[in-house]
Order: sequence, then structure tokens, then C-alpha cells
Amino acid sequence: MSSFKQSKFYTSLRFPAIILIILWIIQMFQMLTGMSLGALGVYPRHPYGIKGIFTSPFIHSQDIMHLINNSVPLFVSMAMILYFYRRVAFKAIFLIYILTGLGVWLFGRPVLHIGASGVVYGLVSFIFWNGIFRRNLKSIVLALIIILLYSGMFLGVLPNQIGISWESHLIGSIVGILISYMFRHSIELDDVPVETFELEEETESDFFLDRDTFERQKHKGKEHLRDDQGNQWFSDSTY
Repeated sequence: MSSFKQSKFYTSLRFPAIILIILWIIQMFQMLTGMSLGALGVYPRHPYGIKGIFTSPFIHSQDIMHLINNSVPLFVSMAMILYFYRRVAFKAIFLIYILTGLGVWLFGRPVLHIGASGVVYGLVSFIFWNGIFRRNLKSIVLALIIILLYSGMFLGVLPNQIGISWESHLIGSIVGILISYMFRHSIELDDVPVETFELEEETESDFFLDRDTFERQKHKGKEHLRDDQGNQWFSDSTY
């Protein structure tokens, strides 16, 4: 059991699980008390809304489907990053979390923006664009998996969708691209190419015969063939 808890797989699942537990505790609190925490969302370009940069991903509407729709992709994308991009995982997740909220505060519509969907878009975008920027087999395969699982999410960046913070989706996606580009040279341990041994310099002592022996014999053969051809009689006539 202790070996499992120290395994890469377990540690990659633990952090996303903790985040989800926190999200659901907050959601249960809202549902049981009838209290809305929407005021903790991002309100763009207003000092009142700055706190939402940090708190909005943890707040969802009282309609439980809002959190359900975010829970699975949030858990899966974070777990994938923590497992496959271990060296940059926490830095990437933190930057996507902060910069997405900051971007919404700077460029969003003047309404309250809540939910973790912007962060989800950032995480998914990060995984996908790693396949473009890193161009190794692992990153390309993960990008293809993301396309298969969440290709429908890309419609969420289209503007003028009622009741949806499409700005969060769009800004999160852009942030994911930027973070992926920033860490494109951070090579994981399993991405390091296998070292190859250089061929030792060849010396004359390594060969039984002189290296040009066969070339000399070939040259002599060609000269002998030319001499034979010069002594032969050729005719183009037919009967």
C-alpha cells in the first residue's frame, strides 16, 4: 500500500482529487444553505472583482450540472499533466489558473464570471499544443487523445452564447497555448533520447588487407577489359 501511495500514478491523481473534493464541498454548501457565492466571481475591470481571479474557479452556479460538466475534464486534464509533464505540471497549472482569471478580469464582459471552465480550457489547450510544440511521440498521442475526448469543447470559445462565459473559455485556451510554448523546451525524463555510442575511429591496423586493395584490383580489371575489347572484331552487318 505504501508503495502505491508513492507511485507516480497515485500522486498524479491525488491533487486533482483534492481539488474536486473542495469544489464539491463548496457546491454542497451552496445547495444546502441556499446561499449563492456568485459574488466571489470575476467582475472585469473593477476592484471589486479582483478577488475573483483567485476564487471564481471554485464557485459554480447552484445548478449542479454546471459543476458536473466541469468535474470530469478538470480531473482528467490535471491528472494527465501531472503524470506526463511532471517537471512543469504544478507551474503550468498555477499559471493557467492565475492568468485565465486575470485575462477575464481585463477583457471580459462586465458581468460576474464563475466556474472552472476557463481553467479546464487552459489545461486541455496546454496538452493539445504540447503535441504541436514538442513534437515527440508522447505529446502527439496525448494531443490526439484530447481531440477524441474533448473536440466538442472548441465550440465553447464562440461568442454571444447565452449564460456561458465564452470569454473564460477563449482566454483559457489562449493562456494554455502560451504556457505550452513557454515550457516547450522542458524535457521530461521519458522524453530524453537514448544515447548512442560513437563509432571509434578506424585505423589501418583494424584491417587484414590494405583498405585500397579491392579498389586497385577493380581498377586493374577495368584496364584488362578495355584491352580485350580493343583487340576484338565487331560487325554491324546482318544477313
